Amino acid sequence: MSRLTDLIAQAKAKDPTMGADLEREFKVLSARLPFGLNFERHRPEAVELPLRPVRKGDKVRVLPERGSTKIGDERLWLVKRVTKSGGGKVADIESLDSDEVETLSVVVDDLVVVAEFGDAIYPGLVSTGQVSRGGEKPYHTVITGENYHVLKALTYTHRGKVDAIYIDPPYNTGARDWKYNNDYVEGDDLYRHSKWLAFIERRLLIAKTLLNPSNSVLIVSIDEKEYLRLGLLLEQLFPEASIEMVTSVISAKGVARIGQFSRVEEFIYFVRIGSSIVQVGEQNMLDDSRSATAHIGKPVDWLGMRRREPTARRGARPNQFYPIFVHLDSGYIHSIGEPISDEIDRHSVSVPPGTFAVWPLRPNGEEGLWGITPDTAKRYLNDGFIRSRNHKPEQGQSAIHYLPSGTVDAILDGRIEVVGRDEDGAVQAIHRERKGVIPKRVWNMPSHNAENGGSLILSKLIPSRRFPFPKSLYAVEDSLRFFVGDKRDAIILDFFAGSGTAAHAVMRLNRQDGGHRQCISITNNEVAADEQLDLRKQRLRPGDSEWEKWGICDYITKPRVAAAISGRTPDNQPISGDYKFNDEFPMAEGFKENAEFFTLTYETAIAVSYNMAFARIAPLLWMRAGSRGRRINKLPDAGWEVVDTYGLLVDIDAAEPFCNAVEHASGLRIAYIVTDDDRRFQAIARRLPVPVEPVRLYESYLTNFSFANGD
Repeated sequence: MSRLTDLIAQAKAKDPTMGADLEREFKVLSARLPFGLNFERHRPEAVELPLRPVRKGDKVRVLPERGSTKIGDERLWLVKRVTKSGGGKVADIESLDSDEVETLSVVVDDLVVVAEFGDAIYPGLVSTGQVSRGGEKPYHTVITGENYHVLKALTYTHRGKVDAIYIDPPYNTGARDWKYNNDYVEGDDLYRHSKWLAFIERRLLIAKTLLNPSNSVLIVSIDEKEYLRLGLLLEQLFPEASIEMVTSVISAKGVARIGQFSRVEEFIYFVRIGSSIVQVGEQNMLDDSRSATAHIGKPVDWLGMRRREPTARRGARPNQFYPIFVHLDSGYIHSIGEPISDEIDRHSVSVPPGTFAVWPLRPNGEEGLWGITPDTAKRYLNDGFIRSRNHKPEQGQSAIHYLPSGTVDAILDGRIEVVGRDEDGAVQAIHRERKGVIPKRVWNMPSHNAENGGSLILSKLIPSRRFPFPKSLYAVEDSLRFFVGDKRDAIILDFFAGSGTAAHAVMRLNRQDGGHRQCISITNNEVAADEQLDLRKQRLRPGDSEWEKWGICDYITKPRVAAAISGRTPDNQPISGDYKFNDEFPMAEGFKENAEFFTLTYETAIAVSYNMAFARIAPLLWMRAGSRGRRINKLPDAGWEVVDTYGLLVDIDAAEPFCNAVEHASGLRIAYIVTDDDRRFQAIARRLPVPVEPVRLYESYLTNFSFANGD
């Protein structure tokens, strides 16, 4: 509707009467809101790409002169020609989206390439460094780039393969924490909420294609500003999923606000897809009343056998109203009686000599039900899984206990050990293994404190470098554990990576169980708003090395991930302090993990087709094969090469030795075959072992990205 208001304003300028009529009808229609989430799909974002070289055919903006703090010319121009001039280059540009065509000649250094969301992109990656301590483990990857475009790149490498997505998107507080179309969204922006929803929706639509449809989870952390709208958006985008929201206390001392409640919490949405379930944990996440490991070595719990729910009245389940006969002298169970029908008075039932009958009576004397059938009770009595205690024969009362079916199953398969028996034969059993606890939907964990688990840890990893409001490492770790704790090879994605907490949490999970999980972290290299002003005064611009080094990825994310793995700060000093809670050890030990850092590039279709962009496409081929082992970084001289997880054939005439090498390789996932001849591709594909996936280059790559960016 924001676009409609602009058009109505233009109509009123040309024809006031018609404009007024349109505005009146518009107001009537806009008041008719159907049920559900309604928001404006604003004009898709136009993203500036300061590191992208200017080419003929590019869309560009003209930058303000160096040293200026003013907003530059927001108009879009088309590059018609690029020519050399002296020691530099000059571009002839033509205005777009204007009634009269305007042309300019501008020094290339004063232009920035712009990608609109309707443009096709052909992504590549350039490595900017790595940390290797994990041997043959797969590599975590940190990718610098516009997250929408990187998500598009992942549709080629990870479509349907991601087990968990964890994101902490901008909270839309009204502060300068995120941009829409190159402008910060201020708190007084009338379209603030709809811009945020449009921004998030576009990214979630791609993320949905990356998640494993049979079993995966999307986890989104959010605060009070947008949690209601986010919940509705998730319901609309994932109608087939199970969605739950957890309230998580992040600071018990709270944020004091006069006239309002003190805020201590944030919210976490869990979108469970396919067969994904919440796994049991160590604690219930609300308090320490139960622990999954504290009960090891302790006796099992016996339960009262009378059903407690209000509907458990005699007659509701005919087979579960029966007598249990208890010895008058010992108080032990003699036998199990037969169920009686509703018309029979229980007092008329014969009692074996020396016993009295115990019935499932409520405290008020009403007749109820036992929790198990008489046949099960008889079997349990024979096995020692039912007992009578605290008998009062004069009142016809005794406490009847039994072991629930889960405990009985655990005894039968050895997970609970029987260490003895009471005089009446009732088992004495103790727990021998961890018994998980079902987590609650309100979390109040000391480890989730954002200051101690977030800011303090970050200050130890990268001293003197500050990042606003980092998440608690342990909170992210716990959130992921409920869904990938049993998936040791899980792939986790974070496309609002910020300080890199998700990658760090995945490393901790791997250390705890020897897992090979890998995390893909995506973030731009945006410089904080207050720092931008100072840098511009120094005549710097985005794209300058002195500007980029202060960006979030180069200054925070990559150094944090590297420090966590190496155990050393960016100044090569051992990290001080210890990790706490689930796994306590010195931070200076680091992790036996691997990580590589990449920057997103933008290629042309023709360069890809003619093998001219292979060096930038190579990391994508490696990631698609699992981000593990060696990578083929250049075209092989022999026409083919086989590495740890994939092979590459660029010369079809070398198919014979290539296929032989693939057949004898172990752990190979993919065979990339470069050819325009589908018949020859199919012939080679048929010769490959069954587990190896044949992929045709560059047809598969170009087809994947040929659809319009933004569709």
